[in-house]
Amino acid sequence: MNLSERLNEDMKQAMKSRDKFKLSTIRMIRSTIMNLEIDLKRTLDDSEVLDILGREIKQRKDALQEFEKAGRDDLSANAKAEIEIVGQYLPAQLTEEEIKVIVQQTIHETGASSKAEMGKLMSALMPKVKGLADGKLVNQVVQQFLQ
Repeated sequence: MNLSERLNEDMKQAMKSRDKFKLSTIRMIRSTIMNLEIDLKRTLDDSEVLDILGREIKQRKDALQEFEKAGRDDLSANAKAEIEIVGQYLPAQLTEEEIKVIVQQTIHETGASSKAEMGKLMSALMPKVKGLADGKLVNQVVQQFLQ
């Protein structure tokens, strides 16, 4: 079952169980997917759906930070719940240690040794961790290795 089918099935299940919050979150994700499919005039594959889910998580995390700064506990609770729901569809995230190993391997492959070569390293590294790690965390780990 691909991600789009899984989202459809979970939406149906949320309707049956009358879970309005989960239903609205899944509908929001599906509408983003459907809008892109309409624009591209084709169905999306799982990697493209994962990209969308990653963007949705990032948007909600950014909003969560703003809500917490503003002291809006009601909105931050909603954002946390949405992050949890969307996160169920993403593959397991890499730990910082796993990212460090991948960064070291990529540094060895590319020969990058300074921050001036960070672009070259990141362009080789990001396809390896796409959808598996937060870009900010990857960037922090790379900063530790490149001096």
